[in-house]
Amino acid sequence: MEYLDFELPIKELEEQLTKCALIGEESDVDVSATCKQIEKKLEETKKNIYKNLTAWQRVQLSRHPNRPYTLDYIKALCGDTFLELFGDRNVKDDKAMIGGLGKIGDQSFMFVGQQKGYNTKTRQYRNFGMANPEGYRKALRLMQMAEKFNIPIVTLIDTPGAYPGLEAEERGQGEAIARNIYEMFRIKVPIICIIVGEGASGGALGIGVGDKVTMLENTWYSVISPESCSSILWRSWEHKERAADALKLTSYDMKKNKLVDDIIPEPLGGAHTNREETFASVRKYIEDTYKNLVKLSTEKLIEKRMEKYFEMGEYKD
Repeated sequence: MEYLDFELPIKELEEQLTKCALIGEESDVDVSATCKQIEKKLEETKKNIYKNLTAWQRVQLSRHPNRPYTLDYIKALCGDTFLELFGDRNVKDDKAMIGGLGKIGDQSFMFVGQQKGYNTKTRQYRNFGMANPEGYRKALRLMQMAEKFNIPIVTLIDTPGAYPGLEAEERGQGEAIARNIYEMFRIKVPIICIIVGEGASGGALGIGVGDKVTMLENTWYSVISPESCSSILWRSWEHKERAADALKLTSYDMKKNKLVDDIIPEPLGGAHTNREETFASVRKYIEDTYKNLVKLSTEKLIEKRMEKYFEMGEYKD
């Protein structure tokens, strides 16, 4: 188990609990009362820390190395029914953007999402979850395929942003993202977008237009990362905590500002502390949301989707 800076008090108590239990096993001393006291203090400490997280601490949790990634969700939701599809039929297959068909129960879905790596080798292979233009064109190809066969779409967003390299710009990164946003408004099947980790900039928006856009509790969604914002405004990363607060990027801020529709609760400590509970919550959300969306006619579905985005940013004097 890896601990973040603000989780160190939890680490210390868990180590004390382990040592206490070990003393009880290796000697005849009854340490049950002491262990219970430590357990009680541990539970209180967890609640105090996780119920009062700052925006920057939620950003850290969204990047936790043990946090489940897109393929983890797909495997948990679909099991052996997932069939991955490859390539944009133009340049190549982008490993940072994955997609394919899978079933939740008896209902087929087209899954599309960014995939990060688990270690140095796979992170390089997946380009750290930063898709190139061919990744977004691949995503659009799969979504249009889903539309053709009347299959609902689920996008799982987890990216630090689209790849900013020169070759990506030469192949039309901006156009590819803009094309996806434009086309996703018109797709005639239900689209459910879930931010499962980082939701940064156009990289997230490229697969982020949907009938329902939701965030896991400890994720973030913003036009820019706190570090980049800090470097632009203060010429240093030292003010990233201040930038995170100012950006209003947490799930609660986004829901309050009506930029996302729902928040999926996470287990105490984050999605990685109880993966099965997290997967079950995501599964239930997808099933319940689809049941409501499938009742709408195609015309009403697209109309409501467009209205949702047209209303963003409106204000009254």
